[in-house]
Amino acid sequence: MKYSSRIKSSVLTKVLPPQNRSISEVARESGIADQTIYNWKKAVENGTLILNDVLSPKQLNQTEKLNLLVESRNISEENFGTWLRENGLKSDHLKLWQQEFITMENVNEKKYREENAKLKKENKALEKELLRKEKALAEMAALMTLKKKLENFWEEEGK
Repeated sequence: MKYSSRIKSSVLTKVLPPQNRSISEVARESGIADQTIYNWKKAVENGTLILNDVLSPKQLNQTEKLNLLVESRNISEENFGTWLRENGLKSDHLKLWQQEFITMENVNEKKYREENAKLKKENKALEKELLRKEKALAEMAALMTLKKKLENFWEEEGK
């Protein structure tokens, strides 16, 4: 999976000084593999990865927005303003993103409910058709049996 430079920066700021948190702890928190973070750290130390590649909040994709929302929940009130400045955000951005996710969830829930109702209706129609066909098949089997019995009866009478 390819991660944006903003996510890399966010994760690496937790691992590098001054925070110096353990890579395994940050990996569990962010859902990124330990080895990936080790590779990023090595790239920063080698100079092949440059941090502070700040994107505008409008340039963030949904995953990055969600990660920032989750990360913001773990920040204490006294460090919240600093965290916002470090990430180039305003508290309004977080409120707006949260509302976007709630709206998106409501839209998805409505879509799934409608789809579920449609599938239930189709399933009911298919079951009704299947039952009709089973009855027709049973009737045909009974008629075939009666026809054979009648043929056997006429053959026996003709002898």
